[in-house]
Amino acid sequence: MMEKMLKKPDYAKEILEIMHGSFSEEDMLERISDYHENDIAEAFELLSEAERKRWYRMFGPEQIAEIFSYIDDPDSYLKELPLDEAAKVLSYMDSDDAADILDEMDDSTQEKLVGLLDEESGHDIKMILSYEDDEMGSRMTTNFIVIHNNLTIRQAMRELVQQAGENDNISTVYVLDENDKFYGAIDLKDLIVARQQDNLEDIISTSYPYVNDHEKVDECIERIKDYAEDSIPVLTQEHLLIGVITAVDIVEAVDEEMGDDYAKLAGLTAEEDLKETTAQSMKKRLPWLIILLFLGMGVSSVVGVFETVVAVLPVVMCFQSLILDMAGNVGTQSLAVTIRVLMDETLSTKQKFGLVVKEMRVGFCNGLFLGILAFVFIGCYIWLLKSNPITHAFVISGCVGFSLMTAMVISSMVGTLVPMFFHKIKIDPAVASGPLITTINDLVAVITYYGLAWLLLIHVLQMV
Repeated sequence: MMEKMLKKPDYAKEILEIMHGSFSEEDMLERISDYHENDIAEAFELLSEAERKRWYRMFGPEQIAEIFSYIDDPDSYLKELPLDEAAKVLSYMDSDDAADILDEMDDSTQEKLVGLLDEESGHDIKMILSYEDDEMGSRMTTNFIVIHNNLTIRQAMRELVQQAGENDNISTVYVLDENDKFYGAIDLKDLIVARQQDNLEDIISTSYPYVNDHEKVDECIERIKDYAEDSIPVLTQEHLLIGVITAVDIVEAVDEEMGDDYAKLAGLTAEEDLKETTAQSMKKRLPWLIILLFLGMGVSSVVGVFETVVAVLPVVMCFQSLILDMAGNVGTQSLAVTIRVLMDETLSTKQKFGLVVKEMRVGFCNGLFLGILAFVFIGCYIWLLKSNPITHAFVISGCVGFSLMTAMVISSMVGTLVPMFFHKIKIDPAVASGPLITTINDLVAVITYYGLAWLLLIHVLQMV
């Protein structure tokens, strides 16, 4: 009974049943109009090309434009339309969505489609396409309401109603001064509840947040996200309002930044997707892999320095991977924390030093706990399963436990200081730190472990 109550309706399936039904075209459109465009888009992708072409005609360019805004790769479907029909669909789409689709097409098709657009749509899309992908101007839309600051409340409401027919981002009304420069913003609710005799100036927020069109996305995304506004204006250096970044755009930008950061931490030069060729994926992965190959050779040569330890105490080789893996894991944790903290550009030197101390303290406490566990369990393993004398067994396990704790403390420090260093010299810490941290920590762990084994077990305790 409970399962039936909690089961959600499959709207896409219902829409497909309507599309494949024997209803008249008018009846089909009437029934489908009850569903959200996102569900229609999901059903639309499940149709064959022949079926979609029938629905292109039935829906018309305006509704197709709305449906395409909910499809992940609409450019592949737009290619199913004749160029003049595709241009009509693009003209009904938000300028940023249309620019994204055109950006995926070859230059020849892109040029033809832009040439078929109406003057206003063509101007907006060309402007957005003129920005680099990592600039805020490439993310903006020209879908917004704008008025001048010399209007009355009644005039402002009339202007809002007139513009709302073509622009659906109406929750924030943007205001220009007499020189057509950005002056401020009005919350729609404030405009609605204002009395006719009130002064428009009283409800304008003149210190409203904004971004510049050439600002880098990764440099300002955290700042604008914190405002939690429905939209943020995009201005030129001359303070002219040319577009807005909507909440949806901000969410998409944050998602892409997280994907890029994840890729960088994994040692990729860019994020990958399922449609890439083998050669493209190799191109993204090989640069850091080549660097890591030579760094790994360096680590291996350090292990070779301690070959005398391995020769006289081969049992220590069993626990090398344990020390290396734990050091790498701790370093990666500290790296993730540090990169997140470094997003705050106002961080003081004292706060950065506090972060280093805190990470080392956490590394020490975790290392002490895990070192004790390693001392007990590895000691029992060597004593009972390897049939070594109990003293011999626990001396070796003690060396492993102490090395583990020391490696974790040093790895925590390295995982914090390395990204701070790259951030200081203006290199993206996610790009430079991710691939290096594990290798550096391997080096630290090898020197710590074999160095202690050489000093403590061979020279101090003279176990051989």
